[in-house]
Amino acid sequence: MSQAQSSSIQPPQSSPIVTVALVGIAAGFLSGMFGVGGGILIVPGLVLIAKMDQRVAHGTSLAAVLPISAASLMSYWSHDHVDFRVGLCLAVGALAGAVLGTKLLNVLPHRVLAIAFAGILLITAIRLFLPIDSGTRGVLTVGNIVALVAIGVATGILAGLLGVGGGIIMVPAMMMLLHLPAALAKGTSVLVIIPTSLMGTYRNRMKKNVDLRAAATVGLSGIPSAIGGGWISARMSDTVSNVLFASLLVVVAMRLVLQIRSDDKAGIVH
Repeated sequence: MSQAQSSSIQPPQSSPIVTVALVGIAAGFLSGMFGVGGGILIVPGLVLIAKMDQRVAHGTSLAAVLPISAASLMSYWSHDHVDFRVGLCLAVGALAGAVLGTKLLNVLPHRVLAIAFAGILLITAIRLFLPIDSGTRGVLTVGNIVALVAIGVATGILAGLLGVGGGIIMVPAMMMLLHLPAALAKGTSVLVIIPTSLMGTYRNRMKKNVDLRAAATVGLSGIPSAIGGGWISARMSDTVSNVLFASLLVVVAMRLVLQIRSDDKAGIVH
């Protein structure tokens, strides 16, 4: 590896570790509250604060969400808000998708992907602002199992490409497809994020698209806030949870669109 390449995967010495840790704390709270990995905050945080290369930030984010998601899982599991059957179906697809996503990281036009992803988020947000009938754990039909595996594949691809855990896709999908209560969907989501993160990090490390030291700093700092966020989420009504989650999706979509416009003005081609 050349010296230029080596420096691109290390955070600058001038970046205070406390500042980077704050990114992890915020990401942990998002994970606990909404059942997401927190990559939607970690990636821009690493790029803007640590001045990290965009692709390395994606890979580092995926590694960082592992301890954060594990902490969130413990919080949700303690309240019996995890459906392991649904999680297994999603995980099967997510693992395959993570392999595909990391392969595409260096070849797929990010601009096209970001636009499509932003559109999906906005549509999902609109649906979440409308009432959703919540049920309980029920019998999984063959059709539901196939749909869950497909959702898992899409989740894994997003994890490998964008460094996000995929909860922003899985949570609303479980609520709308299976009518799972919000807390149960979130807890199941963080369960699936763990194997997805492991597979994606392994693949990204092979391609030198991950900084494990930065990932450890962000991930470990996010554990306490992830536990606190999960505690709050378990006591939140489904209506409030849906509105807050939908608002989060809108913010993420807007950030993607603004990033695309910024890149276009700067003449950056992905």
